[in-house]
Amino acid sequence: MAAAEETESPSPKIFIPNDWSTAANLIACGSVSFPIAFVCGPKNSGKTTFSRHLVNVLLQRHKRVAFLDTDVGQTEFTPPGLLALTVIDKITPDLTIPCVKTPARCFFFGDISSKRDPAMYLTYIKALYDHYMETEIQGAGLPLVINTPSWVKGIGYEILVEMLRYISVTHVVKLQRSVLARNLPDGAFWLDEGDGDAATTVIEINAPSQNHITSMAPMRKDARLLRDLRLMAYFRQCFPSDTIISTIKELSHAFASHPPYEIPISSSKIKHLHCQVATTETFYSLNASIVGLAISSVSKQLPQCVGLGIVRAIDTFKGLLYVITPVPPQILEDVDLLLQGFIQIPTSLLQVQGCISPYLSANVLSTN
Repeated sequence: MAAAEETESPSPKIFIPNDWSTAANLIACGSVSFPIAFVCGPKNSGKTTFSRHLVNVLLQRHKRVAFLDTDVGQTEFTPPGLLALTVIDKITPDLTIPCVKTPARCFFFGDISSKRDPAMYLTYIKALYDHYMETEIQGAGLPLVINTPSWVKGIGYEILVEMLRYISVTHVVKLQRSVLARNLPDGAFWLDEGDGDAATTVIEINAPSQNHITSMAPMRKDARLLRDLRLMAYFRQCFPSDTIISTIKELSHAFASHPPYEIPISSSKIKHLHCQVATTETFYSLNASIVGLAISSVSKQLPQCVGLGIVRAIDTFKGLLYVITPVPPQILEDVDLLLQGFIQIPTSLLQVQGCISPYLSANVLSTN
């Protein structure tokens, strides 16, 4: 029997397997006008690559596609630590480069895994799905692609089941590795025994074969490196697009000289996620950290995140926080809550030779 043909994607170094193309076309060209596709599978099975490919295929038939990113550790269109619903309106041919977009709605979870607070993680995901269903996004008739994390055992498995039981999916795409023990169970694993779900089509496809591991290498980089690249791509937006910044050294120098926004301490509350910090240590912990910039006036239980910021310095005498962020001033004026989690400034930005980083200065004033 002849080997299955492989379809080359527009990306220069990524090949889309034939069964991936078949699955994407089945979803995009099937009987469901506006599909809701749930993509799941173990680590290094290609979920993110397939999700991006599926979005591109859907955009050939729809003007816009909604993307619900539930993988806080390996986000696709936003910085790490966010749960986001993003509307995509353009095909991105190169799947190997970070693609930063402003989401329609997002929440700052503040960690790279749901392990610290699975309940809140699920609450945010359900809220984002509800937003998709209840607002103009659904009114416009947008298909939805849901990318999921690689945690498919134990509590991670239970989270996937809870998500599938809440979201009215039309297609579940399961990517499978050659090691069967790493995979999700066969069939509609989220249903109780004896239950049926005729409205959902389950599609099982294989992860890239060993022969194509080299061609998939750009998508198999170190997870921390990918997070750092996305953070740097996000904060690169602080500068005009025509600014020449081609190296980490140039980006580090640009941050060191970039004038920050002044945010009155009295105008914003500070909330530490997933941990408790003594009141006397609040500013020590906040200095040189990445925070979620949120608006709690709409919902105190579910504060909406409008972006991330780097706390460059704190002046307690003047009562000011100095924050670097690409969030526009007119939106920043509504921010009344700073959320601190475990998302850190990339160390490569702090270790550039010949650049004294302001984030390493020990000039935090005591609250006493």
